[in-house]
Amino acid sequence: MTLFSSAFPLRRTLLRLALGLSVIPLAGATPTFADDAKPDVIRIGSTAPGHLKFILYRNQKLLEEEFAKDGIKVELTTFDGGSAATVALGSGALDFTYIGNNPSLRLAATGADVKLVGLSSWNRSNETLIVVKPDSPLQTLEDLKGKKVAYLSGTVRHSTFAKALQTAGLSINDIESLNLGIESSAPALARGDVDAIVESTGPAQKLVETGQARVLFDAGKSGKPEWAVPHVVSVNGDFAGKYPEIVTRLLAVDIAAARWADANPEETIGIFVKETGNSDSAVRATYPDGKFFQDPEITDEAVRALQGEEAFMAEAGLLNGKVDYDSWVDRSFYDAALKQVAASN
Repeated sequence: MTLFSSAFPLRRTLLRLALGLSVIPLAGATPTFADDAKPDVIRIGSTAPGHLKFILYRNQKLLEEEFAKDGIKVELTTFDGGSAATVALGSGALDFTYIGNNPSLRLAATGADVKLVGLSSWNRSNETLIVVKPDSPLQTLEDLKGKKVAYLSGTVRHSTFAKALQTAGLSINDIESLNLGIESSAPALARGDVDAIVESTGPAQKLVETGQARVLFDAGKSGKPEWAVPHVVSVNGDFAGKYPEIVTRLLAVDIAAARWADANPEETIGIFVKETGNSDSAVRATYPDGKFFQDPEITDEAVRALQGEEAFMAEAGLLNGKVDYDSWVDRSFYDAALKQVAASN
């Protein structure tokens, strides 16, 4: 069933109803706030075009509807890479981020007052491709030595690329790096200004499908399982301290959106394709079997994966400082949100 089928408006209504019910407080009444316990706006950032739940929020206006009854506005902003989003979060210009693990870990390692309150996603397939021009003589990772390679510095793709090079006996220092996002790197590849680009599966696969690129390395097929590390939901610590109920309610919407996505894969894929411009086949390759890996629960396994990624980043010179996980990880908001969802059922 396609996104624009006659049944979709009904499914959209059911989704909104389910999410509205999911955030009923335990006492069964709409929460009330003291003047100093209610923000005027909730500001949420994600890397462009947005993580999946962020896209569902935007497309279906889930958070706007949840908080409208309190007169609270919701602002959803995308960033070209997670580093800029972490600066905004750490400074208080954003309240929440749905971004990758690498920029989140770097921010936490600085000792910034931020909290990890949920997982944005944890797709066990590595979502990174290294692509070259179709007629490029480059065939292997070893061939990249001394070549110009474009990618956004400080991203998960940066880390994955470093790991891939390591398997070939190379390091980032063995290639000429250009800090470019897909909007600039794709034209640069076409012009021959760069020899390869490292990008997420969706936009990179689109270049391949339109004959503009060829895959040199697919981390989803040739990478190691431990390269797949959770992406995270973070909140500014000052915001969490002032508005804990808001954090809990947002995570309740998050939980319900994650469950709805797995229960409605065709509608979810349709929304994702429409919002991102990625091809249907690329999205299905990223989310095989109609499973989207959106559960926000911060498991012990997830924390160990983040610790392993931090260790790699430190060794590779991609991170300074050390993350205090006892201070950074806060499961209390997720636990409270889960109780709200259970109570609504």
